[in-house]
Amino acid sequence: MPVPELPPPRSSLPEAVTRFGATVLGAGAARAHDTEAVVGGPYGARPLPSPTTGLSFRPPSPAIPPAAVPVTDVPGEGVGLDRLLGGPHGLGTAGLRLTPREERPVPTATQEGRPIPGLYHHPVPEPDQGRVDEVSRRIKAWALDEVSLYPEEWEEQFDGFSVGRYMVGCHPDAPTVDHLMLATRLMVAENTVDDCYCEDHGGSPIGLGERLLLAHTALDPLYTVREYQPGWAASLHADAPRRAYRSAMDYFVRAAGPSQADRLRHDMARLHLGYLAEAAWAQQDQVPEVWEYLAMRQFNNFRPCPTITDTVGGYELPADLHAQADMQKVIALASNATTIVNDLYSYTKELAAPGRHLNLPVVIAEREELSDQDAYLKSVEIHNELMHAFETEAAALAAACPVPSVQRFLRGVAAWVDGNHHWHQSNTYRYSLPDFW
Repeated sequence: MPVPELPPPRSSLPEAVTRFGATVLGAGAARAHDTEAVVGGPYGARPLPSPTTGLSFRPPSPAIPPAAVPVTDVPGEGVGLDRLLGGPHGLGTAGLRLTPREERPVPTATQEGRPIPGLYHHPVPEPDQGRVDEVSRRIKAWALDEVSLYPEEWEEQFDGFSVGRYMVGCHPDAPTVDHLMLATRLMVAENTVDDCYCEDHGGSPIGLGERLLLAHTALDPLYTVREYQPGWAASLHADAPRRAYRSAMDYFVRAAGPSQADRLRHDMARLHLGYLAEAAWAQQDQVPEVWEYLAMRQFNNFRPCPTITDTVGGYELPADLHAQADMQKVIALASNATTIVNDLYSYTKELAAPGRHLNLPVVIAEREELSDQDAYLKSVEIHNELMHAFETEAAALAAACPVPSVQRFLRGVAAWVDGNHHWHQSNTYRYSLPDFW
């Protein structure tokens, strides 16, 4: 007998919102304006446990104030058409619109570098310098004193990365510097793995799978028999990537909920899978098709960074809402767009490095037989299409799912996208633009 046809795919967001409960929505709206007074911190941020004592960290210094996000009403029944077209309302939705943004923040005079001509982006203010300085101080102390991350000759490169400025710009709603450090340690650890296992600080495609697997056990612990447990535990200190992963994840799980930690492990496995695909092409001296390269980039991309925006913000997006297909699509589009930004800004840096580095312009030029300039400009167009798709999908999701944590999470992802571009544009130590205009 013929197999019956499956029903067409359908979003389950309304059901997810219903399961989340009308009570939660009502309570969230009722207490939105006095959350800070009740919990003693912005947005109901959970205190971070100390890695050594289990006690809460001290509140942030008055010199480093928490970022402020306007709190407005949660939309409900009877929302007018004008209000709907004006964009979703609620915690952290200032940057989400159903219509294109017409007013853009004006960059400050201290901004360096210039954006890629024609690249769709949203300028942002300079990150708070007090926070930048403190995060930069703490991350360097962690790198040197806690995990022995790099030898002395790499210090200039570490400083030139400007990771403190990067993370402060990407997480403007982080309640404290301690919350910012969760993202900063992970960012440094991820880059250490990339540099030392895959790229120009001893990396190689040969044997990469084994190295990544063993490093991943620093994020996703091994549970084995007693005889062999000590060997695994000792291996976590064997090299800088594993030391960095182990320490960064230890800090993270102390602050995150179980589903948030597992979400990060999943996205890190995605990242490692992308590394392996790129390594396979390198071993075979193969340039993939453009669509194959873009598929790889959906795994080897920045996804682990925006996916933790709620933990860094001190709140939690419930697991069933994070797992929704619509939310996963938004996160994927944001991560894909931000990674193409990296391809474009690092283009000249990679051309100057030994060997052939795959990036979107290089792949397009080879596969579609375009000039370097035309391939680069087409890559800009691909980025712009991804950005517009991200904003369209995010706005639709925000309108369809008026849960405060969803609204704020979407705004956090959008802020990460904007902050990521700002860092690439302004980091003239690392990046310069090709002469294509």
